[in-house]
Amino acid sequence: MSTFLADLPLAGTLIGTDFAGWTPELRAEFETHSHDGHVGSRLLAETPRARVWEIRLAPGERWHAHRHVLDYFWTAVTPGTSRQHTFDGTTREVSYAAGETRYFHFGPGEFLLHDIENVGAGELIFTTVEHLDGDNAPLDLS
Repeated sequence: MSTFLADLPLAGTLIGTDFAGWTPELRAEFETHSHDGHVGSRLLAETPRARVWEIRLAPGERWHAHRHVLDYFWTAVTPGTSRQHTFDGTTREVSYAAGETRYFHFGPGEFLLHDIENVGAGELIFTTVEHLDGDNAPLDLS
């Protein structure tokens, strides 16, 4: 049985719970993308050990819901602010400094399903590196 990584220290300021403010379209998107392993908007490289992704969001742009199951880290290339919804119904706003990096570990069956929207004034860019040799099998990208 899969579980949400409940003890994961998610960053940011909690601005909503219990799906407050979620549109029916957003909830449907989370259903549609519940096993989408495209954790970035562009896959830059893949080796037998890692996938390297980029997320590049203009102000007001968002990257759809996606599922993390692999240990990974992201680094903010630019400073900015995002709004993120997680599948448990919470909404957070997160501010980033250029160079800020966060690491996430997922045990067997654990995952994080979320989206990300740039709510700042400038372009928001991240590099994300997934480790393919963790406790969970990589999600299919086809």
